[in-house]
Amino acid sequence: MLTVGDLRAHLLDARLAGVVATTREESLRSYRLFAARDPRVLIGIDPVWSWGQRELIELMADRCGVSRDPRHTSGQEVIDPGRTLAALDACAERLALAAQRRAAVLLGTGHPHRLLGFYAALADALSAAGCTVLTPAQGRCVDITTRFGLRTYNLGYVRGVALVRRGDPERPGCEPGAHTHSPLPVRTVLDAAAAAGGPLPELVIGDHGWACGAGQLGFETIALADVNDPAPFVGEAEGCVSVVVPLDDGVRSDYYLPLTRYVLNRACLSQ
Repeated sequence: MLTVGDLRAHLLDARLAGVVATTREESLRSYRLFAARDPRVLIGIDPVWSWGQRELIELMADRCGVSRDPRHTSGQEVIDPGRTLAALDACAERLALAAQRRAAVLLGTGHPHRLLGFYAALADALSAAGCTVLTPAQGRCVDITTRFGLRTYNLGYVRGVALVRRGDPERPGCEPGAHTHSPLPVRTVLDAAAAAGGPLPELVIGDHGWACGAGQLGFETIALADVNDPAPFVGEAEGCVSVVVPLDDGVRSDYYLPLTRYVLNRACLSQ
């Protein structure tokens, strides 16, 4: 059994929390772009409130533990591990309720190189508990605007987790998938599920556009997010995202496995 103290130590040792690799410069740039309502950082959230950079710094200080001093403009960001642990506990509560209801769930990631294993373990456990892990729109094409222009991606699933792959005929089935912030994949998946007559997810678990896009459409959503991605935290503050776990989303994939064990243990879903 992984204790709270064990997990706190792991968060700090792996730099999932505490001093993280994300820089203050990266965060402030994202906050400026969000305040300007740049769709690249809104990633599916349509804010109701007015969010300036100062308000975003205050929000991220409250939700993540970063410095609330606007004069702090350089160096490494800091995530409070206590806030990460509290959010993981809230995540476990939502998973336990979904398992009790045998709910239909959708999992998706824009960070397949890092977070696929985390979500796949949740999908396995929820499926074993009787939940339906949804996989609509398999193979569907999605056109996403990137810094290189419009690119076509293909929707796919790995161990029940949705992701996109480059629509590149020279690299068919390239694993494990592409990095994306876009909400278009989750909108495509949810449209396909609705067109087929359901079921629709009672809970969506993911990151980036997968979480924000689903939350904006009214689906209960759990998200993982780094401190340079304010959109999920704004969604949480405005009530369209249920839980956001603050952590560095770019460390080695195996560093997330203790988080999986902790959440599943807390949700009584360990296999």
